[in-house]
Amino acid sequence: MKGLILCAGRGTRMQPFSHTTPKTLLPVANRPLLQYCIEKLQRVGIAEIGVVINPQQTGIIDFLNGLKTPCTVKIIKQTRPLGIANAVQKAKGFLQNDPFVLLLGDNLLCEELHPLLQAFEGQDAALMLSRVENPRDYGIAEIRDGKILSLEEKPAAPKSDLAVIGAYVFQSAIFRAIAELKPSARGEYEITDAIQQLIMRGGSVAFAITDKPYSDVGTLERWVLANRWMLGASHGSRIEIGENVRIENCTIRGPVLIGDNCILQNAEIGPYVAVQDGVTLQSCQIADSICLEGSTICGVDVKIEQSVFGRATTLQGGGETKKITCMLGDHSQVALPKPRTNKGKH
Repeated sequence: MKGLILCAGRGTRMQPFSHTTPKTLLPVANRPLLQYCIEKLQRVGIAEIGVVINPQQTGIIDFLNGLKTPCTVKIIKQTRPLGIANAVQKAKGFLQNDPFVLLLGDNLLCEELHPLLQAFEGQDAALMLSRVENPRDYGIAEIRDGKILSLEEKPAAPKSDLAVIGAYVFQSAIFRAIAELKPSARGEYEITDAIQQLIMRGGSVAFAITDKPYSDVGTLERWVLANRWMLGASHGSRIEIGENVRIENCTIRGPVLIGDNCILQNAEIGPYVAVQDGVTLQSCQIADSICLEGSTICGVDVKIEQSVFGRATTLQGGGETKKITCMLGDHSQVALPKPRTNKGKH
């Protein structure tokens, strides 16, 4: 069995951060999303992995070249964003007739892949599903007798509350289904349509249900949320501090993850804060946030929550509210105004 990870998306909803970093390399708990996908495939014994990228995403190539993994990784290029099914078709030469696991590179799953592979035995395909409160916002599966009868994107009248969450296993029969597709209303070749075509051809599609956290890290808000629950899952209330970190007069509430070569002075940090290498936090309060490499927060008098600070970003100054939320792209510089003081009458 092989693995396939799709990373060619443009990440427009993750701007400004995706202007400088491919979305699948953005960190959650200080590790790129793509690394989580590769390690998840590796843990079920998959040794050959294809990664589909846009040719302009040279940062992904550099990352994979520097990644220490026992897996063989093949770069596959999708020059036009024509949908998931098209990306799978582009990988046909790599996948050949082998069964394969398909992961979306911007999806983060706490569930391991073993239940999905168990459901796949003897089937043409298997999908990971999760119960959701708002099924009209998802691709929804109709289930009967342990098999998926149909899939529907964002249905007006959902037939279940089981949503498809971006982890699939396929036999090579999926390529015949993809070959019969026409573009959807948004001009893309949809994997849900391919699976529906597979079902109509008599194929069997099984499923596994997870109740563990997952996220399509497709918006800035969901990025911060994913960082929060991944820190909670991996660290509990633990505080992890890297090498050559200077800490003076700080209160740190876990879970908190601190990288190397950081300076922390007169600060309240946590919970749910991930700090990359070379970050400076001085005279500030920060919780539920992400600080990328080389960012600096200094002399901010209000509490910072649910924020992301890009690489080499600087935030300094005062503040006149109780708390703030910032989404600052790489190399931004922001100075908050000092609080106004009421002058007495003369």
